[in-house]
Amino acid sequence: MLAELNYFYGKPTVHGLYKQQYEDFIVIEELGFDLTGEGEHILVYLEKKDCNTIYVAEQLAKYVGISAKNVSYAGLKDRQAVTQQWFSLHMPGKETPDFSQFDLAGCRILQINRHNKKLKIGALKGNRFKIILRNLSDKQTIEPKLNLIKQYGVPNYFGEQRFGREQNNITQAIKWASGEISVKDRKKRSFYLSAARSAIFNEIVSQRIEQNIQQTILDGDILQLSKSNSWFVSSSDELPLLQQRLQNSEINITAPMVGDSPLGTTSVALEFETNCLKRWSCFEELFKKERMATIRRSILLRPEQLEWQWISENDIEISFYLPSGCYATSVLRELIIGKE
Repeated sequence: MLAELNYFYGKPTVHGLYKQQYEDFIVIEELGFDLTGEGEHILVYLEKKDCNTIYVAEQLAKYVGISAKNVSYAGLKDRQAVTQQWFSLHMPGKETPDFSQFDLAGCRILQINRHNKKLKIGALKGNRFKIILRNLSDKQTIEPKLNLIKQYGVPNYFGEQRFGREQNNITQAIKWASGEISVKDRKKRSFYLSAARSAIFNEIVSQRIEQNIQQTILDGDILQLSKSNSWFVSSSDELPLLQQRLQNSEINITAPMVGDSPLGTTSVALEFETNCLKRWSCFEELFKKERMATIRRSILLRPEQLEWQWISENDIEISFYLPSGCYATSVLRELIIGKE
């Protein structure tokens, strides 16, 4: 699905490999808040390799003797990687377990603490990445592209993992919306709705790039203050000033995560987004039925603290930080035609 979307800097011509070893893709989760040190939730900070998040959560539950339903985490992390993340075990009235005998291949516990709240999906500040790209076919174009990304960013696309294996989540969402299937499982409903909204968002961003307006504020665009969730609607008399603020990275153009509430845009921007949504009209009734609120998301992603170094003639190590909900694959796809 990502392959069909437009590129910010044109389709890459450089071929390369990533995730050739687990250590080639390192992800470190940052919660962004302090733990209280007390409360009914045991928080376990764990490094894992060749294990998916759900499996680790199940094994932690089994070890301490609680239901897997009582183990939560802030987000799913890659299996084919070395990742560090927090798991929250709800154990009211119980002492902190002794984890010294917890033995799971590819995993090691780094820290244990207590907290007064459950760790919920998305309840993290972001993730720090260290990624190695190997066997690059043309190293000359990589650094200029990295400098562009550092200055202007990349499209804030949702990654392939949002849509499930072989895009199953979006396929099922379309069947659900058209009445071919009914979906009773709460987790599946959430996955399918998220996939549909993410696909629509991706297409709106892609269409802005197609029309070369990804860095042009339209009359009626909804703009977000950088490093803030505050937003406002642009007006025609302010466009020159707003355009300058956009260039200075003070504000971001947004696109909708569509729901049953109004888009919020007006004038030219509303017309643009409405036209983009025509091919997705099958979801209109489903979003109303599920009472999905429309929210906004920045159309561009600027990786923070982006750095790189060549570790061999044709291998480069790239490190950067991304806020919660943003995808490293959106950065990589602008750099290389890659294979795992």
